[in-house]
Amino acid sequence: MTEIDTSKPHPARMYDWYLGGKDNYPVDEAMGQQMLALDPRVPVMARVNRAFMHRSTRWLARQGVRQFLDVGTGIPTEPNLHQIAQRIAPDARVVYCDNDPIVLAHAAALLRGTEEGVTEYLQADVRDPDAIVEGARKILDFSRPVALSLVALLHFVSDEDGAHELVGRLLSELPSGSYLVVTHATADFTPEESKAATEKLKAAGVTLALRSRAEFTRFFDGLELVPPGVEVPHQWHPDLGDPVPGQDDGVIPGYGAVGRKP
Repeated sequence: MTEIDTSKPHPARMYDWYLGGKDNYPVDEAMGQQMLALDPRVPVMARVNRAFMHRSTRWLARQGVRQFLDVGTGIPTEPNLHQIAQRIAPDARVVYCDNDPIVLAHAAALLRGTEEGVTEYLQADVRDPDAIVEGARKILDFSRPVALSLVALLHFVSDEDGAHELVGRLLSELPSGSYLVVTHATADFTPEESKAATEKLKAAGVTLALRSRAEFTRFFDGLELVPPGVEVPHQWHPDLGDPVPGQDDGVIPGYGAVGRKP
């Protein structure tokens, strides 16, 4: 197994710390504390992203989607995507994917699904879409619709790494009727704090590529946006889940959307 690098923070482990988890290291907490000093609402943002994943998964399962490819899974935090989907559709098939070895170490927690359904874990990086497609094909039927979930992931992928092209490559393998689910941090609402956060993370070896509303919307080029379209995450179908405490106490600097491939 790939050795876990504890010399620099990792987004998956920082996210775990924001959510109150225990699967992180002092370097992750230290950077998390720096982020909180810039904006104390960062843990609320993490929970809002998580809640968006829950609501979008419920919506998709109710539309008849039975296959999910979740890239940038993060450290298991219940309920996980497969638990949400399989409560509605016990036969749902879910492939989780992440590049952090610590997620692999906890992958067993991601695989406790229903007897009727399937849950599998794939160790791969979004920057290697061919490896993701190759691994996912072994579990998912790519002749039937797949929901591709990229929640709180793409703001860690730079334009130099071709974020939009990587998404396009993954979508190109999926059939008509598939969906793209994305949440993404932005500097549109908090430019000064966002600039400081980007610089601090860069100094620690973590890329943060905050994108504007227009740049975010580009991920959905050629897709049909599900109403209400591009929204701040907690305002996308709030009827499908419980509100996150504190979500309305200030701006949530991010966007969320779901799009259908025609």
